[in-house]
Amino acid sequence: MSTRFFENQESARRNTSQLVVLFGLAVIAIVAMLYALAVVVAAAQAADPNLPEPALILEWWQPDLLVMVVLATMAVVASGSLYKILQLRGGGEVVAEALGGTLIASDTSDPNQRRLLNVVEEMAIASGTPIPPVYMMNDESGINAFAAGFSPGDAVVGVTRGTVEQLSRDELQGVIAHEFSHILSGDMRLNIKLMGVVHGILIIGMIGYFLMRSSMFSHGRRNNRDNSGMALLAIGIGLMLIGFLGTFFGNWIKASVSRQREFLADASSVQFTRNPDGIADALKKIAGFEPGSLLESPNAPESSHLFFGQGVRGPLQLMFATHPPLDERIRRIDPSWQGEGTLAPGSAAAAPSPAGVAGFASSESSAALPAAPDGSALDQIGEPTLAHIDYAAALVRDLPAALAAAVHEPYSARAVIYALLINPHAEAREAQFTQLASFGEAGIAGETERLLAEAESLEPRFRLPLVDMTLPALRALSKPQYRAFASNVRALVEADRQIELFEWTLQRTLLAHLHPHFERVKPPRVRHRGLAKLDGPCSVVLSVLALAGSPDETSVDAAFEAGAGQLPGVDVKRIAPEHCGLRELELALAKLVEVDAPSIRPLLAACAACIAADRTVTQAEGELMRAIADAFGCPMPPLLPGQPLA
Repeated sequence: MSTRFFENQESARRNTSQLVVLFGLAVIAIVAMLYALAVVVAAAQAADPNLPEPALILEWWQPDLLVMVVLATMAVVASGSLYKILQLRGGGEVVAEALGGTLIASDTSDPNQRRLLNVVEEMAIASGTPIPPVYMMNDESGINAFAAGFSPGDAVVGVTRGTVEQLSRDELQGVIAHEFSHILSGDMRLNIKLMGVVHGILIIGMIGYFLMRSSMFSHGRRNNRDNSGMALLAIGIGLMLIGFLGTFFGNWIKASVSRQREFLADASSVQFTRNPDGIADALKKIAGFEPGSLLESPNAPESSHLFFGQGVRGPLQLMFATHPPLDERIRRIDPSWQGEGTLAPGSAAAAPSPAGVAGFASSESSAALPAAPDGSALDQIGEPTLAHIDYAAALVRDLPAALAAAVHEPYSARAVIYALLINPHAEAREAQFTQLASFGEAGIAGETERLLAEAESLEPRFRLPLVDMTLPALRALSKPQYRAFASNVRALVEADRQIELFEWTLQRTLLAHLHPHFERVKPPRVRHRGLAKLDGPCSVVLSVLALAGSPDETSVDAAFEAGAGQLPGVDVKRIAPEHCGLRELELALAKLVEVDAPSIRPLLAACAACIAADRTVTQAEGELMRAIADAFGCPMPPLLPGQPLA
């Protein structure tokens, strides 16, 4: 199994540790400055005002005062960071809205917006991640973009109006691939933490500004000789100066953590698209565009490390830029570039052709599927290739027109999901339509029946991507609508009193990515270091997978042993069929997601070895493997024709 995805995740965790160290150094420096200010203020208060020239006696070692300053600073900084982190708890949507972004409707008819959504859609399907909501900052003419969120499940992609107006489709794809690299590598979670940490450091200066304004206002109203207002003014100015130090450290921390990640994301964009000209030309257009990549939003400075290009300017931004210089980024992609011939904005982004509006290079249907890339499907976890992007484009292009239109509208997207779950047996089907008529939305049973013939004729490879495509529209439901929808999905799955592999995969994939959007869900915590104490859940998972694709007892045993061989030191035992159904699989996964990151790789390898033991991987088995990988936060691209699983 390729280790790059897991290495990227580990790199993000190391950067988190670096962030903690830099944060600690910044707090120590701020404490030192605040202590010095406190010593001066204490000396000023102790000076005798009756003397002609009262002298300040600075007593630098005051342990009690130092303890007070340390505790007060820690309380203020921690409170500021906690406040910001809680404010950002809503994930990427909170960041996008703070930057002035407007959610693009999934059924938009605007050509530029449709082109953008199609690029995002195919990149998400190709990488195995949920299709994220897309926000546009209509007031921003600079060329810039960002990805924000805690995980792929709550990620959003944002772009400026200038990005969709000035970039060609290839350039736009290069930018979006760069942002998906941040989604896949774990950078987003680090960036959210960075916003919280930096806000805690900056809060000292904010308090100083408030005290200064308050003292100036109150001093203007005083008619007596009370000097408390002047003292408050002096303290406020002192805190503001220390706040500048906090700003200095905040920018230093963001620059230290972010710059190298931008180089890696540029390289990943080239790897994903196999088109270095796409992202290179986008960067060249920024260099030749008067607004460049600047953003006017007042919240842009605190989010500067999220952007595709340097979004803010200023002395500290030049000294501690969150992004490498444009010419250096371009030369790493195009070594022959010497700064001449910078592309003019809009030079390759003329009015889109019909194919461009559709989002693909060709409007022909039933195009040949791309060849499988070198390596197994597990090798591509977190690393989609051009073959996956082409495969995703072909899937979306070849969808029946009725389904392709339905997935982008909240009402009909629900009918698409219902249609995929309708049972072929008459008795179960009747119960399902009774459920929809009684508890579904008004008219939804008829809409489901309208789409049923198209859904039933779909090749299996279309089913899971179709589910992914409904996610942006389904996120637009209200909370009561979502709860009713989720209840109907469960009822349709259970209508025949048994759950098939695809039904479990659909339900788990769909609700796992919708539920956190509508309900408060605590992310899983690491409770286990290694798998040694989780032999029971491991046994259940491998037993379910062995039974899922093996026709006889001998084959089941062989498949189980193939998976067990990937877990040395874990005492797994095959479970009897009556004790390892799909419900037991769900409970086992709920335990296993609490393992530490190094344990996930061998566990996925064991699952893949179990499924592939008979050298045949069915579509349902491939979908099941992707759902299991998704449960561990490991986005697995689609299994391409002829590609081995492990």
